[in-house]
Amino acid sequence: MAKQQHLDWDDFRLVKTIAEANGLAGAAERLGVNHSTVFRRLGQMEENLGVKLFERHRTGYILTPAGEEMTALAEQMEENVTSFTRKLAGQAVAPAGELRVTTNDTLLVHLLTDIFARFVKTCPEMRLDVVLANQALNLSKRDADVAIRATDNPPETLVGRRVATIGWALYGRAEEFPDHGQPQDLESPALYERPWVALGDNLATLKAARFVRERVAPENIAYRVNTVLGLAEAVEAGIGIGPLPCFIADEKRNLVRLSEVNPGFSAGLWLLTHPDLRQSARVRAFMDFMAAEIAKQKRWIEGTAKRALAS
Repeated sequence: MAKQQHLDWDDFRLVKTIAEANGLAGAAERLGVNHSTVFRRLGQMEENLGVKLFERHRTGYILTPAGEEMTALAEQMEENVTSFTRKLAGQAVAPAGELRVTTNDTLLVHLLTDIFARFVKTCPEMRLDVVLANQALNLSKRDADVAIRATDNPPETLVGRRVATIGWALYGRAEEFPDHGQPQDLESPALYERPWVALGDNLATLKAARFVRERVAPENIAYRVNTVLGLAEAVEAGIGIGPLPCFIADEKRNLVRLSEVNPGFSAGLWLLTHPDLRQSARVRAFMDFMAAEIAKQKRWIEGTAKRALAS
C-alpha cells in the first residue's frame, strides 16, 4: 500500500524549525510545545512520507535531501506570506469582539491588570472577559480562549509561547532579620527551625512547594494557604518565612530577600491557546500585545531588576 503523503504548512514549518535549532529541544522551545510533541510529529511525518527528513547525529539533526527540499519550500512560503502581509498593511480590519482569558489571582493582581488596561485602550473594539482559576480550564471546550499560566509543563494539547521565567527567592519580614542585606545559608539547620508558611496541596507540584515539603519539618509549617497571593500576605503578616515570586515580594517594603533568586523555585510564564484558535485575529492580536508588554517587564519578573515604567 502506498504511503499517505498529505502535508500542510505546519509540517514544513516544523522541519524548518528543527533544522534551524539543530535538534528537537531547541525546536520545541521555539514552537512553544513539549519535546515529546516535536518527536512524535516528526516521526509521524517521516512515516507518512516514507522517507527520512533528518539524519540523527551526536552533533544534532542534519537534513537529508528530502528535508532540504522541505526547508527550502518553507522559506519560500514564509517569503510569500510576508509579501502578502505587506500588501495588506493598512487594509486590515482591527480585531473586535470578546476574548475570554483565564489566569490566576496572583498574576492578575500583580502583573496583568495594568497590561490588560493598556490592551483595551489600544484595541478599543475588543472586550476582555477574565476568568480567575488556579486550575487549568478546558480550552478545548472554550472555557477560555487564552490561558496565561505559570508552569513548566504546559498541556500538550495547547500551543503558545513562554514569555518569561518567574524568579522566586526566600523572603521574610525585614524587622526579624536585622542583617537582611546578607543572604541566609539555605543549608543552615537553624533556618528550618523557624516558622514557615507553605502552599496548599492544590499547588503541590510547584517547585517552591516541593522545596518546603522536602526541607521543613511539618511541625515548623505554621500556616498553609492554597494561593500564592495568600502566601505573600502571610509572610508579610509575619506568620513565617517562605518562598515567593520576586515580582510580588520586592514590591513589599517590609519584606526582605533571604536568598538569591533560586532557579530551583522558578516557573515559566506562558501564553497558551487551543490550536484551532491560534489564527483568530482576536487571539493573535492579544497574544502578540501581551508578549511585547511582558517582555518589557522581563527582568523584573525574573527578579533581577526593578519594575519598568509603563510606556
